[in-house]
Amino acid sequence: MLAVLILLAFLGGWQAYADLSDIDEFLLPSPTDVLSTAWEDRGLLWDNFQVTAQEMGIGLLIAIVLGVGLALALHRWAQVRRGLYPLLIASQTVPIVLVAPLLAAWLGYDLTPKLIIVALVCFFPIVVPTLDALAGADPGRRKLMAGLGASRWQQLRFVEAPSALPALFTGTRLAVAIAAIAAVLAETAGSDAGLGHLMTQSIPQLETARAFAAVVLLSLFSLSLYAALTLAERRVAPWAHPPKGPVL
Repeated sequence: MLAVLILLAFLGGWQAYADLSDIDEFLLPSPTDVLSTAWEDRGLLWDNFQVTAQEMGIGLLIAIVLGVGLALALHRWAQVRRGLYPLLIASQTVPIVLVAPLLAAWLGYDLTPKLIIVALVCFFPIVVPTLDALAGADPGRRKLMAGLGASRWQQLRFVEAPSALPALFTGTRLAVAIAAIAAVLAETAGSDAGLGHLMTQSIPQLETARAFAAVVLLSLFSLSLYAALTLAERRVAPWAHPPKGPVL
């Protein structure tokens, strides 16, 4: 409720400022203008939203597969970790805003370069917490499994993987928070559809309310993905969220 009240206060202040000040509507539309434009342009917004949602969804899936696979490889083989981990860190220093236009020029303006950009931006927040959680599994449980004659695969399956599952969900939620930015960046680098493309077209045409409506739609979709991942974690990894109550 506190978050709702803060949001309502922000929207009320925004509406009051837009109504009472002399600022032009094409510079700062009011929330009611954004809502009205979203309804009037709902067909256009929906068509472009489907493109961006596909880029985000498939790109996130690629990032999850790539991130989990890399985390397991880095955890399992020390030589792989020594060789690849510094390169993973270095990959995050490359400004993606410069790489995106090059990928579009090399691979064209279809879905492929956008998926690559989303996956590149999103996989790192998945790799690091998952790898740390795999390495931080309870050593007592590992010793117990080893004493019972468990294989390395069985230790991974029954001790390390359950320990790393909450961290994987945390990393994926972090990736969701930046997947929208990556998708919009990919579309602005070269695209003929998508919410990012719609924003870049709307602002020069002084359709600022339409650009704001696209931003709101994209934010709502990201929040929905975040909430869905939180619910999935409570179902798949309930031990990460023990019930709260008085300690007896």
